[in-house]
Amino acid sequence: MPPHDPAATAVPLAPAEPVGPRTGGDDVPESREARRYARKAVLASAAGYGLEGFDLLILSFALSAVATGLHLSTAQAGSLTTVTLVGCVVGGLVFGMLADRLGRVRVLSWSIVVFAVFTGLTALSQNLPEIAASRFVAGMGIGGEFGIGMALAAEAFPARKRARGTSYVGLGWQAGVLAAALVSGPVIGAWGWRALFALGVVPALAAFLFRRTMAEPAAFTEARRAPRPATAPLRTLVATPAARRASIGVLVLTSVQNFGYYGLMTWLPSYLSQQFGYSLTRSGAWTAVTVLGMAAGILAFGHLADRIGRRPTFWIFQAGSVVAVLAYASLTSPAALLVGGAVMGAFVNGMTGGYGALIAELYPTHARATAQNVLFNLGRGVGGLAPLVVALVAGSWGFQRAIALLAVIYVLDMAAMLLIPERKGAALGDEDLGTAAAATGRG
Repeated sequence: MPPHDPAATAVPLAPAEPVGPRTGGDDVPESREARRYARKAVLASAAGYGLEGFDLLILSFALSAVATGLHLSTAQAGSLTTVTLVGCVVGGLVFGMLADRLGRVRVLSWSIVVFAVFTGLTALSQNLPEIAASRFVAGMGIGGEFGIGMALAAEAFPARKRARGTSYVGLGWQAGVLAAALVSGPVIGAWGWRALFALGVVPALAAFLFRRTMAEPAAFTEARRAPRPATAPLRTLVATPAARRASIGVLVLTSVQNFGYYGLMTWLPSYLSQQFGYSLTRSGAWTAVTVLGMAAGILAFGHLADRIGRRPTFWIFQAGSVVAVLAYASLTSPAALLVGGAVMGAFVNGMTGGYGALIAELYPTHARATAQNVLFNLGRGVGGLAPLVVALVAGSWGFQRAIALLAVIYVLDMAAMLLIPERKGAALGDEDLGTAAAATGRG
């Protein structure tokens, strides 16, 4: 059979869309234009992911004031976090499939606008149904940003730098969390909780400017011009035995990642307070140092994954998480807790730096954003159960043992990596995972 000529069956775009520069392979030098495009892609994607961290943390800071202002019970106020996370799962599915059909840049800007508008509308809510509806739709916008941004960054970088590129996007979350920690207290103290959510309107302007100045990545545009594959994006995740194994493995990874993150970050301040009498200020200092440790871990993960491969890097960080969590639960001195928090954060959350490249290399272009969003946000849904599980275990055995038991989940994480083929250096094409695995001979 003669090779397929994309030009012979290309579907013309109406109107024609601007196309980003083609990125080089491992042995092709990058052009200045390609490097500039990659930087813009990372900046835009990291900003979107940063909005996620910012939004979810300002909700945590504002919950008490929201409950008082709207006369909500503790359970009703707590349900707003759950509603937001459910919105994330729905938005991840919807916006991911739209991004695979209509474009990464276009749909990422839409998701940011949805997030911004409905975070702003949260400030106008007068009762529980109104604020719950606003939080759900804002969560949909949040859910769209991670996967689309990761797909965009992965397609903008050459293979030899792909993990580094997506790890830079992961740093956006940490920046958003730090920004929320810095502004939430002063804004609530000066103007109240409504002003804090009103700040969410600002990113809408950035999304508009971003859409005007950013082209779609060449990988997406070329795939769109070719005949559309018969397999729908969502079905592609389970279309072949290799794809099903990989999807199960990635789902375990993202579930463990989010379970560990929410379990630790939600309850460790309480653990420090109850076990060691830490004040809010000292707990805040611990949080800041831990977040900085997480950022360092994300950056280190990206560089190491590009050097030695995805699977061995995940195993190093997963084993490090087991040791770091167990060790942290046995620490007692203030200095050790501070340093230990940074080390634990580096291992436990450093793996966020690897998901973008890992998932991008497992799935074809026509389903890449769908895979990123669906698998990560389903994992986030599982992770949302962590605060409840940790609380139940702590109620029976104490916080120290509850935190130590979190180490067990990273052993499961290590086993899940056996289901995922090593695809370091793979070209980002529109082939299915079974074909790619057979071609590379790596599994």
